[in-house]
Amino acid sequence: MHIPDGFLDATTVAITYAVMVVFMALALRKMGNTSREALSLSTVLAAGIFAAQMLNWPIPGGTSLHFVGGALAGILLGPYLGFFTMFLVLLVQCLVFHDGGITALGANVLNMAIIDVLVGYGMYMLVVKSLGNSRKTRMLGAFLGGWLGITLAGIACGLEIGFSPSFPLGITITVPVMGIWHAILGVIEGLITALTVDYLYPRLPHIQLAMTRGVGR
Repeated sequence: MHIPDGFLDATTVAITYAVMVVFMALALRKMGNTSREALSLSTVLAAGIFAAQMLNWPIPGGTSLHFVGGALAGILLGPYLGFFTMFLVLLVQCLVFHDGGITALGANVLNMAIIDVLVGYGMYMLVVKSLGNSRKTRMLGAFLGGWLGITLAGIACGLEIGFSPSFPLGITITVPVMGIWHAILGVIEGLITALTVDYLYPRLPHIQLAMTRGVGR
């Protein structure tokens, strides 16, 4: 899902960078009371997600699949610290490992650090608020958040590439390829997210508030 340099036109680059900067400013304003424990978990989680994203599987259509982890970051840390966790991963990958282009950093952040994080967090909270804060509902919400987050992020990536005149294939090719394959991968992403949430929830009491904020017990 990491878009390289040369795939996006100048307009798409400018728009996605603008969205990234605006959301980053909003996230900074919302993170005033972040605990040390949450910041520590953020760095550990960023390292784990970074390592997991290094595993790529090529698929038909000229792209590849990999674990993203945006929904997991959003569920464990909330949407704003989750965003910065993913942003750190993507920035290091871009500048040090050349995984994703500098001109496409805004798009990659939009897809994996904003859409995936917000959708994953939102779906998790919706399920837990609607069905109650139990182990089964947390796992269901985490699974659906992981699946839907990466699926919509893949579709957004397909739209960005397909609409860009710099890329030879249009959205009739890019959106189905990215959307369908990431929906399939989303099942694995959802399972990993659900199992990780289930494992960490009882072991990290200070994180439980972030994972159930506003949820009636």
